[in-house]
Amino acid sequence: MRKPERLQKSLLHAYVWKRQTIEQLVEVTGKSHVWVKKQLDTAQSNERPLIPQTTPLSADVTFWGRGYGVIVFRSPTRKKNLWWKEIQFETPWIYKQGLDHLLKEGWNFTGVVIDGKRGIAQVFENAGIPVQYCQFHQIKTVTKYLTRKPKTEAGVELRSLTLTLTHTNEETFRLKLKAWYERHESFLQERSPAPHTKRGWEYTHKRVQSAYRSLTTNLCRLFTCQKYPELNLPNTTNCLDGMFSQIKNRLAVHRGLRRERRYKVICEILKGEEK
Repeated sequence: MRKPERLQKSLLHAYVWKRQTIEQLVEVTGKSHVWVKKQLDTAQSNERPLIPQTTPLSADVTFWGRGYGVIVFRSPTRKKNLWWKEIQFETPWIYKQGLDHLLKEGWNFTGVVIDGKRGIAQVFENAGIPVQYCQFHQIKTVTKYLTRKPKTEAGVELRSLTLTLTHTNEETFRLKLKAWYERHESFLQERSPAPHTKRGWEYTHKRVQSAYRSLTTNLCRLFTCQKYPELNLPNTTNCLDGMFSQIKNRLAVHRGLRRERRYKVICEILKGEEK
């Protein structure tokens, strides 16, 4: 490797992994801001190809504001990111693109953990891959509808039941959810006048209904990890949540990055630090 290339890689490593700002790199090198930025933009990092093998998979997206995000496929057992891409919107098609790419490379997936967005489970199930919905995302969804402090007895009970997801089993949870519904069925059917609607009424407790519907819809995929313990599937996408937090923390040091340099930093983090 030529000396200029070594210097560029050294600067990029300091910028990404040692959280050195442009100002600090200018001070260290004695060069101008323009020169330092050019070196960072020109620097080429070594590709670190992985040998395709059998592994469980976690797949999720993180966003920076509206219209810019990154989708990542990660092996929770190997602790390696297998595929990622910049995106504007989270759609089933982008998950299919990543899955097709990795299958073509020779990867074999025992199962996948996802966050439960509509249509994404079918992408993997159509390829014969079992799907586990992230239990923490399900808790988050129910909390979004009910808040952390529900104002109704039905809401309090439903959120308390949802919080048991990570330490119960499907049969117990299903029975308790059924019992909850039977206790509160008449409450859920209560209506309020709504002259602005065609039918002239609406359900009074729509948010409690939505929380319940989310649980019943997703229940068949919330305990896949228990049904098939041999798959070694996690019950959450925590391995990706931690990765996304690391990316955002490192990017926070370099505010105001233009898109190309920001994605370069993201890629370096997702590849992993060279030892």
